[in-house]
This record gives sequence, structure tokens and C-alpha cells, in this order.
Amino acid sequence: MKKYLFLFAIACQVYAVKAQNSSETPYINKSLSSDDIQSVEAHTQGGSILVKGGSAADAHIEVYVWGNNSNDNLSKDEIQKRLNDDYTLDVSVSNHVLTATAKAKHQMFNWRRSLNISFRIYVPVNVSTDLETSGGSITLGNLSGNEKFSTSGGSLHIQQLTGKTIGSTSGGSIHVSDSKDFIDLSTSGGSIEASNCGGTIKLETSGGSLHLNNLTGTIKAGTSGGSAEGDNIQGDLSIHTSGSSIRLTNLACSLDASTSGAGINAEMTTLGKFIKLSTSGGHIDLQIPQGKGINLDIDAGRIRTEALSNFSGSQGKGRMNGTLNGGGIPVTLSTSGGEVSLTTK
Repeated sequence: MKKYLFLFAIACQVYAVKAQNSSETPYINKSLSSDDIQSVEAHTQGGSILVKGGSAADAHIEVYVWGNNSNDNLSKDEIQKRLNDDYTLDVSVSNHVLTATAKAKHQMFNWRRSLNISFRIYVPVNVSTDLETSGGSITLGNLSGNEKFSTSGGSLHIQQLTGKTIGSTSGGSIHVSDSKDFIDLSTSGGSIEASNCGGTIKLETSGGSLHLNNLTGTIKAGTSGGSAEGDNIQGDLSIHTSGSSIRLTNLACSLDASTSGAGINAEMTTLGKFIKLSTSGGHIDLQIPQGKGINLDIDAGRIRTEALSNFSGSQGKGRMNGTLNGGGIPVTLSTSGGEVSLTTK
């Protein structure tokens, strides 16, 4: 009995390796080295899209096709038959524009016959893109141009982009790093991680958390369904959540942060033009550098401060209004039912 189980396990491993090797063999591998590609338009209904910048001499496109019925090991003849019967697949170049499209000719009632068609595209760095897929992830790397992309069911992976970057997903997470200039990314159902980016940055999620690290510029981030955290941010930061906490450290920026139902913790190393923190049902903990002139306006259920030097103004149980060190930068803190804690370091 053990012998049969062992042979069965070996057979399964061989089949898995065979299927994996098949799925990693491109159905089409077309050189683009002589086409001087300046723009990419790629659209597929059931697969992923990858576009990476590199040497013009290495420019090419790989098309991967496999079945959705847990059977990646379709023969090339079977793939070709299904493509002829059910799909339109076009890979062409005109006026330095690469077009790669895969779409069904008709509604696919038999999902066992449906195909997953993915593109991996390698082009020069200075290339713009227009990408769309209804069922896979999108990956972009080392590009400088105008990048526009969207997916209905996958994640976004963005690295080393410069120029204008606009992307969205309806059901996946977003990872962006080492990019700059203009970034506008949104998701309806996943978290967002952004690191080592600069410029004008807008990040929005309806159902996940925010993780921001080493960002510089004008940053606007929001989530309707998760928490937010950030570290080492410079410039101007506007960050909002609908019902979860916000935790921010090593800030050297103007700051506008709000949440409807949780606490805010912010540690400033350098003050920007203003600080505005508000929550409807949680606490606020703010740490600011010592010796800075500020105009202070606090409204809370309770206020807790250390001995503030050079404070001039009025202070009650839930209100504090006045100047610190002669006044200067406006600091507004408000919570409907929680405590405000203000400390200096």
C-alpha cells in the first residue's frame, strides 16, 4: 500500500511540474527590437498584464495562454482551436504603438472552455501605457511616461515609475514603490502600501488599510474600511479613515488627519504650515518639537498636557485656546468624546 501511495505522490509531482513548465512557455514570443515602441495598448478579459522598461534591443512581448479548468497543460493545437472558436487575439505594431488585445467573441457559458490570456511586455523605458484586464493583476516597472491602467479583479504592483501614473482596481491590493512625479491609485477592496515615493500622490481605498513609508510631496490618502499608518513623511499630508485608527511617526509636514470612530496618534519631528487632527469617537495623542511657536485650539472631552512653557491663553476641562512660545503655526485638535494628549520632545 505504501508503495502505491509513493508512486501516486511521484506522479502528482511530475504532473505538477509538467503543468507548471507548460504555463511558463509563451504561446507567442514576438520580438519588438526593431519597432521603436513608444506606446503600449493592452487589453485582456481573463489574464494579467506585465510591462517593464529596459533595453530597446531586448524589447519583446510574450503571450501566455492556459485553461481555467485547473488544466494548464493544454496542447498548442487545443489552445489554437479554442482561440479560433471563442476569442479574438491580436498582437500588432503600427506607428510605434504596440497593440495587444484578447477578448471573447461571444458570452462564455461553458467556463471549462474559457482561457486565461496574459501579456508580459518588455519595452524601452520611455513608454506610455493604456492597460485593462477584467480578471488579473497588473505589474509595471521601470517606465517613464504616461501610464493608465485598470483591473476589475486583481492587484496592482508598481515600481520605479516616473511621469504620470493613474491606476485602479475593483478588487485587489496596491503596492507602489520607488516612483515619483504624479501618482493616483485607487482600489475598492484592498489595502495600499506605498514606499519611497515623491511628488503629487493620491491613494484611495474603500475596503482596506493604508501603509505609507518614506513619502515626500503633496500626499492625500483615504480609506473607508481600514486603519492608516505612516512613517517618515515630508511635505503635506492629508489622511482620513471612516472608522479605524491612524498612527503616524517621524513626520516633517503639514498635517490634516481625521477619523470617524477611532484614535489618532501623531509624532512630529518638524512642523509644517499647520496641524489639524479630528475624531468623532476616539483619543488624540500629538507630540511636537519643543520651543516652537504655535496657535493652539483644542476641543475635547478631556485635555491632558505636560507643563507647557510660555503658554498664554485660556484652559478649561474640555477647551484650550491660546498661544505657545509667542504663537505661529496653527494647531487644531478636536474630539467629540475622547481625550487629547499634547506633549513636546
